[in-house]
Amino acid sequence: MPTINSVLGPLDTANLGFTLMHEHLLVTSAGIPQNYPELLRAGFMDRLPNFMDRIVTALTEAKAEGIDTIVDTTTLNLGRDVTILAEASRLTGVNIIACSGWYVDMPHYLARVSADQFAQVFIREIQEGIASTAIKAGILKEASDTEGVTAGGATILRAVARAHRQTNVPIMLHSYSPGQVGRQQLAILKEEGVDLNRVKVDHSNDTTDVEYLTWLLEQGCYLGMDRYPGLNTSPRARTRTMKTLIDAGYAHRLLPSHDWPVVFVTEEVPRERRNPFLYIKKVVFAQLREMGVPEATLNSLCVDNPRNFFEGA
Repeated sequence: MPTINSVLGPLDTANLGFTLMHEHLLVTSAGIPQNYPELLRAGFMDRLPNFMDRIVTALTEAKAEGIDTIVDTTTLNLGRDVTILAEASRLTGVNIIACSGWYVDMPHYLARVSADQFAQVFIREIQEGIASTAIKAGILKEASDTEGVTAGGATILRAVARAHRQTNVPIMLHSYSPGQVGRQQLAILKEEGVDLNRVKVDHSNDTTDVEYLTWLLEQGCYLGMDRYPGLNTSPRARTRTMKTLIDAGYAHRLLPSHDWPVVFVTEEVPRERRNPFLYIKKVVFAQLREMGVPEATLNSLCVDNPRNFFEGA
């Protein structure tokens, strides 16, 4: 079987098991706690040591419930720290896949960096390691939101496409589905010669527009059915949309997940969540069973589909 990059080294795709394809262990502002702790609210730094405890607890509970792999989609500018990911994986036995790429806003000092320059950075993170570590990325990310694909977003899209074509690492897109931004994103990836079978469009169930979602699927990509249990669209509506797509014959292209960080830190307010990794298994799958979805199909959503996505099947 093929191997992919996990934070602890090569991982045989046969060992992915039950996989959540869009999650976060720790989201913060890149470098703020380390460099400007005095700007954070009182007592914030004292709570930093507890972050790993919360992450390990959440992953340990997830592992006990049969979750084998987490794709951590935290980019550098969302505070990515691959040493934390690696330690969490070591302590819990959960496979973790890190990402390369960029999230939404392009700082002004990077505005003149070319797509080829970004691509070389992403390729290095996949082939050599991230920062000063040997921890390699296993997925590429681009993010376009309510404003659509901006000039900076187009640069990152082209960079991600070029890095993908050189490394064969698949692509995930943060996309604003209510605005059908995926149409713009896929158009650029097509221009760059990307096989859309290697692409997943995330936050797809932020909309209930099945016609738009069907169009995306017909382009050949996967859909990330995430952001459970909320944001913009109710959990039940998200699940009904997934059931509609399953009934239409697209179960093999759907990738349920949560996009719900264990620890979410802004410059001022740390937010704690209950275990974010169990809602799919405990609530969404129960609802889909009630709607008549067979057990084999449920298993394929988080076992077969992630494996096929990474293998390019």
